[in-house]
Amino acid sequence: MLSACRISYDPARYPKYLPEAYCLCRGCLTGLFGEEDFHFRSTPVYMPTVILRRTSACAGGRSVYTEDYVTIPVGCTCVPEQEKDADSINSSIDKPGAKLLLGPNDQPAGP
Repeated sequence: MLSACRISYDPARYPKYLPEAYCLCRGCLTGLFGEEDFHFRSTPVYMPTVILRRTSACAGGRSVYTEDYVTIPVGCTCVPEQEKDADSINSSIDKPGAKLLLGPNDQPAGP
């Protein structure tokens, strides 16, 4: 879950400079010694933000700005890596943990 920051620049935006996070690892650092675990993946966390965007209009010798909503990455978090061989729509029913929820005479619901 390590992240770093870079600065994006847009002269037609206020603020002109915005910090943006990016993930440094593909997997996640877990365990006692912080080793990288590829059963999880680092993914950005986004936050909606309001900025002002300069338009081509001019009023009283000054630029006109409009509100614009952008989504910027603010950090990273860990999410479980999806299994590549998931065949069914609800693949969780095939996992051992999900089978514990069913009684001996219960059947999973059909499509």
